[in-house]
Amino acid sequence: MRPAIRLASLTAAGLGLCLLIVSVVAQPPRLRRHTAEQARPLDLEPAYRKAPVESSVRVTEQGEVRIIHANGIPEHRVGAFPNRGNPHRISAQRYTFQVPLSPEQTGRLTALGMHDWGVAVNGVPFDPGAAEFWQGKRNSGWQYEALAGAVPLGLDANHAHVQPSGAYHYHGLPVGLLEELGFEKGRHSPLVGWAADGFPLYAALGYSDADDAQSPIKVLRSSHRLLEGNRPGGRQGPGGTYDGTFVQDYRFVEGAGDLDACNGRFGVTPEFPEGTYAYFLTEEWPVIPRCYVGTPDSSFFRRPGRPR
Repeated sequence: MRPAIRLASLTAAGLGLCLLIVSVVAQPPRLRRHTAEQARPLDLEPAYRKAPVESSVRVTEQGEVRIIHANGIPEHRVGAFPNRGNPHRISAQRYTFQVPLSPEQTGRLTALGMHDWGVAVNGVPFDPGAAEFWQGKRNSGWQYEALAGAVPLGLDANHAHVQPSGAYHYHGLPVGLLEELGFEKGRHSPLVGWAADGFPLYAALGYSDADDAQSPIKVLRSSHRLLEGNRPGGRQGPGGTYDGTFVQDYRFVEGAGDLDACNGRFGVTPEFPEGTYAYFLTEEWPVIPRCYVGTPDSSFFRRPGRPR
């Protein structure tokens, strides 16, 4: 199954006495045109550099909400940016994320759009979806999976890279952060972050019996599996074998793993001994969840003019 990830970012011009004001309306960037149909091993940039700005994150509770103020800069080492697959430089952001302290399940699933799924405890967003589509067409129905390697995105060893705005963000397991948090086999995952709907996020390791904190620790598996056979070709699709190149190469198979369609389950955790719904990062796809069981807060949505 791919990807299998191991635990181990006008001026006014004077002309004589005249001042010409040129206003420019921001246009969405043109999408790159891709025709790749085969997954490739990820070529990750080594993460050996200190981020260019000091990390800043502050978490407060006010009324019924948890508020995360952050500049999106991690304390752990990062890759070299710009690089061959990513031309952007890391820069500080001005994030204010808000999630409910007592989140509730809605009884339906809400699919992740092209926005941040959640935020790590270090203030760096989880943003699994790549803005890369077959033939550069959003309406093609075929979105490239960021961790499949078919399209070079310049990811570093933390499975992260940089948006045009300078925002560093995770597309997969945040290796450096997990090391900082003391993640280790044989122990329940530490709290890694919060989803946009307010439920907690952990990484892969949980109790084998979701309701028993004394049960052995196990690697929790996703219940998503690759489709079998070949994708439609011609005008309907890229063709080729279902191998994880595209998000649409996967389907949810209830009971195939330990987690539900949103990579979560209800159970006890060290922070919630009475039980809570919780999401988990996994080694296999989707790695970062791609939907919500609650209502995502609008502070995670991208809006024109909002600092990102």
